[in-house]
Amino acid sequence: MKKSTATLALTALAFAAGNAFAAEPVIGLITKTDSNPFFVKMKEGAEAEGKKLGAKVITGSGKTDGDNAGQITAMENMIAAGAKTILIAPSDAKAIIPAIKKAQQKGVMVIALDSPTDPLSAVDGLFATDNYKAGVMIGQYSKAALGGKKPVIATMDLLPGHPVGAQRHNGFLQGFGLQSLDVKSNDLAKPAEVVCMADTFGDAAKAQTSMENCLQKNPGINLVYTINEPAAAGAYKAVKAAGKEKDVVIVSVDGGCAGIRDVGAGVISATAQQYPLKMAAMGVAAGVEYARTGKKVSGYTDTGVTLIAAKALPGVDSKDVKTGTELCWGKK
Repeated sequence: MKKSTATLALTALAFAAGNAFAAEPVIGLITKTDSNPFFVKMKEGAEAEGKKLGAKVITGSGKTDGDNAGQITAMENMIAAGAKTILIAPSDAKAIIPAIKKAQQKGVMVIALDSPTDPLSAVDGLFATDNYKAGVMIGQYSKAALGGKKPVIATMDLLPGHPVGAQRHNGFLQGFGLQSLDVKSNDLAKPAEVVCMADTFGDAAKAQTSMENCLQKNPGINLVYTINEPAAAGAYKAVKAAGKEKDVVIVSVDGGCAGIRDVGAGVISATAQQYPLKMAAMGVAAGVEYARTGKKVSGYTDTGVTLIAAKALPGVDSKDVKTGTELCWGKK
Protein backbone atom coordinates (compact mmCIF):
# COMPACT_ATOMS: atom_id res chain seq x y z
CA MET A 1 0.00 0.00 0.00
CA LYS A 2 2.82 2.41 0.89
CA LYS A 3 4.65 1.50 -2.32
CA SER A 4 1.53 2.12 -4.40
CA THR A 5 0.93 5.53 -2.77
CA ALA A 6 4.55 6.57 -3.36
CA THR A 7 4.34 5.51 -7.00
CA LEU A 8 1.16 7.53 -7.52
CA ALA A 9 2.75 10.58 -5.89
CA LEU A 10 5.83 10.37 -8.11
CA THR A 11 3.65 9.93 -11.18
CA ALA A 12 1.64 13.02 -10.23
CA LEU A 13 4.81 15.05 -9.75
CA ALA A 14 6.22 13.91 -13.09
CA PHE A 15 2.93 14.76 -14.82
CA ALA A 16 2.88 18.23 -13.25
CA ALA A 17 6.49 18.86 -14.21
CA GLY A 18 5.80 17.70 -17.76
CA ASN A 19 2.80 20.02 -18.01
CA ALA A 20 4.82 22.96 -16.66
CA PHE A 21 7.45 22.42 -19.35
CA ALA A 22 4.89 21.89 -22.09
CA ALA A 23 2.83 24.92 -21.12
CA GLU A 24 2.83 27.65 -23.75
CA PRO A 25 4.98 30.55 -22.44
CA VAL A 26 3.20 33.92 -22.55
CA ILE A 27 5.38 36.82 -23.67
CA GLY A 28 4.24 40.43 -23.84
CA LEU A 29 5.52 43.03 -26.30
CA ILE A 30 4.87 46.72 -25.66
CA THR A 31 5.88 49.17 -28.38
CA LYS A 32 5.77 52.98 -28.39
CA THR A 33 3.00 53.03 -31.01
CA ASP A 34 1.29 50.47 -33.22
CA SER A 35 1.52 52.59 -36.39
CA ASN A 36 5.23 53.32 -36.85
CA PRO A 37 6.61 50.82 -39.44
CA PHE A 38 9.59 50.15 -37.16
CA PHE A 39 7.31 48.84 -34.42
CA VAL A 40 5.01 47.08 -36.87
CA LYS A 41 8.04 45.07 -38.00
CA MET A 42 9.08 44.50 -34.38
CA LYS A 43 5.63 43.05 -33.69
CA GLU A 44 5.84 40.82 -36.77
CA GLY A 45 9.26 39.59 -35.67
CA ALA A 46 8.05 38.77 -32.17
CA GLU A 47 4.97 36.91 -33.41
CA ALA A 48 6.99 34.90 -35.96
CA GLU A 49 9.58 33.89 -33.36
CA GLY A 50 6.82 33.03 -30.88
CA LYS A 51 5.16 30.74 -33.41
CA LYS A 52 8.49 29.12 -34.17
CA LEU A 53 9.32 28.48 -30.50
CA GLY A 54 5.83 27.60 -29.28
CA ALA A 55 5.15 30.77 -27.30
CA LYS A 56 2.06 32.97 -27.14
CA VAL A 57 2.92 36.60 -27.88
CA ILE A 58 0.49 39.30 -26.76
CA THR A 59 1.05 42.90 -27.81
CA GLY A 60 0.19 46.43 -26.72
CA SER A 61 1.44 49.98 -27.19
CA GLY A 62 1.05 53.60 -26.26
CA LYS A 63 -1.29 55.72 -28.35
CA THR A 64 1.55 58.03 -29.36
CA ASP A 65 5.30 58.23 -28.84
CA GLY A 66 5.70 59.45 -25.27
CA ASP A 67 2.51 57.83 -23.92
CA ASN A 68 3.92 56.38 -20.70
CA ALA A 69 0.48 55.87 -19.11
CA GLY A 70 -0.63 53.73 -22.06
CA GLN A 71 2.47 51.55 -21.72
CA ILE A 72 1.88 51.09 -17.98
CA THR A 73 -1.71 49.97 -18.64
CA ALA A 74 -0.48 47.51 -21.27
CA MET A 75 2.07 46.10 -18.81
CA GLU A 76 -0.55 45.62 -16.08
CA ASN A 77 -2.87 43.87 -18.55
CA MET A 78 -0.10 41.53 -19.67
CA ILE A 79 0.80 40.55 -16.12
CA ALA A 80 -2.87 39.77 -15.49
CA ALA A 81 -2.87 37.65 -18.66
CA GLY A 82 0.00 35.54 -17.32
CA ALA A 83 3.00 36.98 -19.13
CA LYS A 84 6.27 35.91 -17.50
CA THR A 85 8.42 38.02 -19.81
CA ILE A 86 7.59 41.51 -21.05
CA LEU A 87 9.51 43.15 -23.87
CA ILE A 88 9.15 46.92 -23.95
CA ALA A 89 10.37 49.84 -26.06
CA PRO A 90 9.98 52.47 -23.33
CA SER A 91 8.53 55.83 -24.33
CA ASP A 92 9.69 57.48 -21.10
CA ALA A 93 12.98 56.05 -19.88
CA LYS A 94 12.46 57.14 -16.25
CA ALA A 95 8.70 57.27 -15.70
CA ILE A 96 8.22 53.61 -16.71
CA ILE A 97 10.61 52.30 -14.01
CA PRO A 98 8.11 51.96 -11.09
CA ALA A 99 5.87 49.80 -13.32
CA ILE A 100 8.87 47.68 -14.33
CA LYS A 101 9.82 47.14 -10.67
CA LYS A 102 6.28 46.01 -9.84
CA ALA A 103 6.40 43.50 -12.69
CA GLN A 104 9.78 42.16 -11.57
CA GLN A 105 8.52 41.75 -8.01
CA LYS A 106 5.89 39.39 -9.43
CA GLY A 107 8.55 37.25 -11.11
CA VAL A 108 8.28 38.83 -14.55
CA MET A 109 11.47 39.27 -16.56
CA VAL A 110 11.49 42.67 -18.31
CA ILE A 111 13.64 43.29 -21.38
CA ALA A 112 13.97 46.66 -23.12
CA LEU A 113 13.99 46.69 -26.91
CA ASP A 114 15.40 49.53 -29.04
CA SER A 115 15.35 52.14 -26.24
CA PRO A 116 17.13 51.84 -22.87
CA THR A 117 15.62 52.75 -19.54
CA ASP A 118 17.29 55.36 -17.34
CA PRO A 119 19.12 53.76 -15.64
CA LEU A 120 19.69 50.76 -17.90
CA SER A 121 19.96 48.52 -14.82
CA ALA A 122 16.19 48.93 -14.24
CA VAL A 123 15.53 46.13 -16.75
CA ASP A 124 16.92 42.60 -16.86
CA GLY A 125 18.40 43.16 -20.33
CA LEU A 126 18.46 45.37 -23.41
CA PHE A 127 18.47 44.31 -27.08
CA ALA A 128 19.06 47.41 -29.16
CA THR A 129 21.02 49.31 -31.76
CA ASP A 130 24.08 51.15 -30.51
CA ASN A 131 22.38 54.50 -31.10
CA TYR A 132 25.48 56.54 -30.30
CA LYS A 133 27.40 54.55 -32.91
CA ALA A 134 24.57 55.10 -35.42
CA GLY A 135 24.89 58.83 -34.80
CA VAL A 136 28.66 58.72 -35.19
CA MET A 137 28.28 57.01 -38.56
CA ILE A 138 25.99 59.65 -40.03
CA GLY A 139 28.14 62.39 -38.51
CA GLN A 140 31.23 61.04 -40.25
CA TYR A 141 29.34 60.80 -43.53
CA SER A 142 28.03 64.34 -43.13
CA LYS A 143 31.52 65.76 -42.69
CA ALA A 144 32.73 63.98 -45.82
CA ALA A 145 29.62 65.08 -47.76
CA LEU A 146 30.15 68.76 -46.92
CA GLY A 147 33.66 68.51 -48.33
CA GLY A 148 35.29 71.14 -46.16
CA LYS A 149 32.37 73.59 -46.07
CA LYS A 150 31.66 75.18 -42.70
CA PRO A 151 28.71 73.30 -41.18
CA VAL A 152 25.54 75.26 -40.45
CA ILE A 153 23.39 72.66 -38.73
CA ALA A 154 19.74 72.14 -37.85
CA THR A 155 18.79 69.16 -35.68
CA MET A 156 15.33 67.60 -35.83
CA ASP A 157 15.37 65.81 -32.47
CA LEU A 158 13.05 63.39 -30.66
CA LEU A 159 11.82 64.73 -27.32
CA PRO A 160 13.51 66.10 -24.19
CA GLY A 161 15.47 63.67 -22.04
CA HIS A 162 15.03 60.51 -24.12
CA PRO A 163 18.17 58.32 -24.23
CA VAL A 164 17.75 57.31 -27.89
CA GLY A 165 17.28 60.91 -28.98
CA ALA A 166 20.30 62.06 -26.97
CA GLN A 167 22.56 59.24 -28.11
CA ARG A 168 21.82 59.74 -31.81
CA HIS A 169 22.12 63.53 -31.58
CA ASN A 170 25.34 63.51 -29.56
CA GLY A 171 26.82 60.66 -31.59
CA PHE A 172 26.17 62.64 -34.79
CA LEU A 173 28.07 65.66 -33.41
CA GLN A 174 30.88 63.41 -32.18
CA GLY A 175 31.17 61.74 -35.59
CA PHE A 176 31.38 65.11 -37.30
CA GLY A 177 34.13 66.15 -34.91
CA LEU A 178 32.20 68.86 -33.07
CA GLN A 179 31.80 69.54 -29.34
CA SER A 180 29.49 66.88 -27.95
CA LEU A 181 28.48 64.87 -24.87
CA ASP A 182 29.24 61.24 -24.12
CA VAL A 183 26.98 58.23 -24.49
CA LYS A 184 25.75 58.37 -20.88
CA SER A 185 24.26 61.85 -21.17
CA ASN A 186 20.57 62.41 -21.87
CA ASP A 187 21.15 66.09 -22.60
CA LEU A 188 21.64 67.42 -26.13
CA ALA A 189 24.92 69.11 -26.95
CA LYS A 190 24.66 72.40 -28.84
CA PRO A 191 27.97 73.58 -30.26
CA ALA A 192 28.08 76.91 -32.12
CA GLU A 193 27.70 75.11 -35.46
CA VAL A 194 24.16 74.03 -34.48
CA VAL A 195 22.01 77.08 -35.23
CA CYS A 196 18.57 75.51 -34.78
CA MET A 197 17.17 72.64 -32.71
CA ALA A 198 13.60 71.31 -32.57
CA ASP A 199 11.71 68.48 -30.87
CA THR A 200 9.79 66.64 -33.60
CA PHE A 201 8.74 63.43 -31.74
CA GLY A 202 9.84 61.67 -34.94
CA ASP A 203 6.81 63.04 -36.76
CA ALA A 204 7.01 64.17 -40.41
CA ALA A 205 4.54 67.06 -40.10
CA LYS A 206 6.20 68.41 -36.96
CA ALA A 207 9.61 68.15 -38.62
CA GLN A 208 8.39 70.01 -41.70
CA THR A 209 7.04 72.89 -39.62
CA SER A 210 10.18 72.97 -37.48
CA MET A 211 12.43 72.99 -40.54
CA GLU A 212 10.43 75.81 -42.10
CA ASN A 213 10.97 77.85 -38.93
CA CYS A 214 14.68 77.01 -38.88
CA LEU A 215 15.16 78.11 -42.48
CA GLN A 216 13.34 81.37 -41.88
CA LYS A 217 15.73 82.18 -39.04
CA ASN A 218 18.84 80.68 -40.63
CA PRO A 219 18.60 80.44 -44.45
CA GLY A 220 22.26 79.34 -44.63
CA ILE A 221 21.62 75.90 -43.09
CA ASN A 222 23.50 73.27 -45.12
CA LEU A 223 23.22 70.18 -42.90
CA VAL A 224 20.20 68.63 -41.20
CA TYR A 225 20.39 65.81 -38.66
CA THR A 226 17.07 64.00 -38.13
CA ILE A 227 16.07 61.54 -35.40
CA ASN A 228 14.38 59.21 -37.90
CA GLU A 229 13.34 58.96 -41.54
CA PRO A 230 9.79 60.34 -41.20
CA ALA A 231 11.39 63.46 -39.67
CA ALA A 232 13.88 63.50 -42.56
CA ALA A 233 11.05 63.34 -45.10
CA GLY A 234 9.27 66.23 -43.38
CA ALA A 235 12.45 68.30 -43.23
CA TYR A 236 13.09 67.66 -46.92
CA LYS A 237 9.65 69.05 -47.86
CA ALA A 238 10.55 72.30 -46.14
CA VAL A 239 13.99 72.39 -47.73
CA LYS A 240 12.57 71.72 -51.20
CA ALA A 241 9.83 74.32 -50.80
CA ALA A 242 12.59 76.84 -50.02
CA GLY A 243 14.44 75.80 -53.20
CA LYS A 244 17.46 74.58 -51.22
CA GLU A 245 17.32 70.82 -51.79
CA LYS A 246 20.61 70.82 -53.74
CA ASP A 247 22.40 72.78 -51.04
CA VAL A 248 21.41 70.81 -47.93
CA VAL A 249 22.66 67.43 -46.72
CA ILE A 250 20.05 65.47 -44.73
CA VAL A 251 21.06 62.46 -42.64
CA SER A 252 19.01 60.13 -40.48
CA VAL A 253 18.73 56.85 -38.57
CA ASP A 254 16.38 53.85 -38.93
CA GLY A 255 16.71 52.03 -42.26
CA GLY A 256 13.04 51.34 -42.98
CA CYS A 257 12.16 50.56 -46.59
CA ALA A 258 10.55 53.98 -47.11
CA GLY A 259 13.70 55.61 -45.74
CA ILE A 260 15.96 53.56 -47.99
CA ARG A 261 13.84 54.61 -50.98
CA ASP A 262 14.37 58.20 -49.89
CA VAL A 263 18.12 57.60 -49.84
CA GLY A 264 17.90 56.29 -53.40
CA ALA A 265 15.79 59.29 -54.44
CA GLY A 266 18.22 61.82 -52.97
CA VAL A 267 15.87 62.95 -50.18
CA ILE A 268 18.22 61.57 -47.52
CA SER A 269 21.98 61.53 -48.15
CA ALA A 270 22.64 58.65 -45.74
CA THR A 271 20.93 56.72 -42.97
CA ALA A 272 22.12 54.33 -40.26
CA GLN A 273 20.06 51.14 -40.56
CA GLN A 274 18.90 49.22 -37.50
CA TYR A 275 17.10 45.88 -37.21
CA PRO A 276 13.83 45.71 -35.22
CA LEU A 277 12.97 42.17 -36.31
CA LYS A 278 16.23 40.91 -34.81
CA MET A 279 15.60 42.76 -31.53
CA ALA A 280 12.15 41.22 -31.19
CA ALA A 281 13.24 37.69 -32.14
CA MET A 282 16.06 37.76 -29.60
CA GLY A 283 13.67 39.06 -26.93
CA VAL A 284 11.12 36.31 -27.52
CA ALA A 285 13.81 33.62 -27.53
CA ALA A 286 15.09 34.93 -24.19
CA GLY A 287 11.54 34.88 -22.83
CA VAL A 288 11.03 31.27 -23.85
CA GLU A 289 14.36 30.32 -22.28
CA TYR A 290 13.33 32.01 -19.02
CA ALA A 291 9.95 30.25 -18.98
CA ARG A 292 11.50 26.85 -19.50
CA THR A 293 14.73 27.03 -17.50
CA GLY A 294 14.47 30.08 -15.24
CA LYS A 295 17.58 31.59 -16.84
CA LYS A 296 17.42 35.38 -17.21
CA VAL A 297 19.27 37.60 -19.64
CA SER A 298 21.52 40.38 -18.37
CA GLY A 299 23.14 43.54 -19.71
CA TYR A 300 23.16 45.03 -23.19
CA THR A 301 23.21 43.15 -26.50
CA ASP A 302 24.08 45.15 -29.64
CA THR A 303 21.77 44.17 -32.53
CA GLY A 304 23.87 45.90 -35.19
CA VAL A 305 23.82 49.00 -37.39
CA THR A 306 24.87 49.64 -41.02
CA LEU A 307 25.42 52.95 -42.83
CA ILE A 308 23.42 53.08 -46.08
CA ALA A 309 24.28 55.77 -48.64
CA ALA A 310 23.47 56.29 -52.31
CA LYS A 311 26.95 57.71 -52.86
CA ALA A 312 30.02 56.15 -51.28
CA LEU A 313 32.50 58.69 -49.94
CA PRO A 314 36.24 58.24 -49.30
CA GLY A 315 37.13 57.27 -45.75
CA VAL A 316 33.53 56.36 -44.79
CA ASP A 317 32.41 52.72 -44.63
CA SER A 318 28.94 52.42 -46.15
CA LYS A 319 26.71 50.01 -48.07
CA ASP A 320 24.61 50.86 -51.13
CA VAL A 321 20.86 51.25 -51.55
CA LYS A 322 20.53 47.72 -52.94
CA THR A 323 21.96 46.29 -49.72
CA GLY A 324 19.77 48.59 -47.66
CA THR A 325 16.69 47.43 -49.55
CA GLU A 326 17.53 43.77 -48.93
CA LEU A 327 17.83 44.43 -45.19
CA CYS A 328 15.07 47.01 -44.72
CA TRP A 329 11.77 46.68 -42.86
CA GLY A 330 8.31 47.93 -43.79
CA LYS A 331 6.77 47.86 -47.27
CA LYS A 332 9.36 47.33 -50.00
